[in-house]
Amino acid sequence: MYATRTTYLAALVATLLLASTASAADKAAAKHAPGDAELIASAMRAAPAGVAKGATIVAMNADGTMRTLRKGTNDFTCMPDNPETPGPDPMCMDKNAMEWAQAWMSHKPPPAGKVGLMYMLAGGTDASNTDPYATKPDASNHWVKTGPHVMVVGANPSFYDMYPKEADPDTSVPYVMWAGTPYQHLMAPVK
Repeated sequence: MYATRTTYLAALVATLLLASTASAADKAAAKHAPGDAELIASAMRAAPAGVAKGATIVAMNADGTMRTLRKGTNDFTCMPDNPETPGPDPMCMDKNAMEWAQAWMSHKPPPAGKVGLMYMLAGGTDASNTDPYATKPDASNHWVKTGPHVMVVGANPSFYDMYPKEADPDTSVPYVMWAGTPYQHLMAPVK
C-alpha cells in the first residue's frame, strides 16, 4: 500500500469522520454508499483472480479501524477503491506488505528483513514519487501517474540500487518510489 496510499487512507478517514457530522442531505447521499458485495468486487480487481479469490477483504470503519468483509484462505489482504480519489486504487498485499504499510501509515520504521508484494492491477491514483506523506501535488514533490502495477516493499536497500530512482521517473518501466526513505519500494508496471 499505496502518497497514493496516503491519499487513499487520508481521504477515507476524513470522509468517514465528516460523515458523523453530515447534514441530512449528506446522510441521504451516504445511503447510496457501496454495499459489501460491491466493496468486495472492487477489492478483488486489485490482484490476479487466483490471489483475490482467497484473499481477506477489508474496508475502513468510521473510527479508522479495519472491518473484515470476507475472511480469506491465503495470506493476502485486499482493500476496495476509495471513491474519494480521482482514479481507481484498490490494492491487495501479502502479510509482509501489510506490515510494511501499517508501519508507513504509523510513521514507524518498516519491519526489517520482510520483503512484501502488493498488487494494484486496476491502477493507482496519482502520488508523490518523493514524499511518502504528500497529500496533494506541489512544486517540490514530483507527482506521478501510475497505471496497473505491482510493488515490492521491504527489500534490502541494495535491491533498489538496481532500478532508476529519479524524482520524475518513466512510469512505463520499473522504478523506485520514495527513494532514500525507509519506505522506498519498487514500482513495476504491468500491462
